[in-house]
Amino acid sequence: MVEVVLMCGPAGSGKSTVAHRLEAAGYARVSFDDHAWRLGHRRHPLTPEQSAEIATEVRASLLALVGEGSDVVVDTSCWSRRSRDEYRVLLAPLGIVPVTWYVETPRDEVLRRVAARGNAGPHDLALEPEVVARFLDGFEVPTPAEGPLLVVDGTGGDAPA
Repeated sequence: MVEVVLMCGPAGSGKSTVAHRLEAAGYARVSFDDHAWRLGHRRHPLTPEQSAEIATEVRASLLALVGEGSDVVVDTSCWSRRSRDEYRVLLAPLGIVPVTWYVETPRDEVLRRVAARGNAGPHDLALEPEVVARFLDGFEVPTPAEGPLLVVDGTGGDAPA
């Protein structure tokens, strides 16, 4: 059975680091930030239209990969329950129940990491402090009531894989 992991956490939490570990273990990785960077987006937040375009690409890539029988890690924030539910609805007809990996990282660590970014690539995107604060304040932490959930230590302590 194909496995899909939904990375979940705000910018700077360590999602991409964990996703890259899963990729090294054999998962295909689909990344919102990679798609955005490839399209030339160097500043966030994106417009709703830009975000929708990229989300469509990410979902199409995900469906193509699972259709090929690949295990996939979706490297995006999945910041709201609605966004996570959209992936669940997308995958349900295929009999796939994704596992949400929530990368739990203290706020001060997230702020420190993002402040150190240099805008050198899709996972080093510089963000204004007020943008990071809005992302953190609007983030909806997943719960087991949503479905399979694994909480990962974003400080690097117990990251699986």
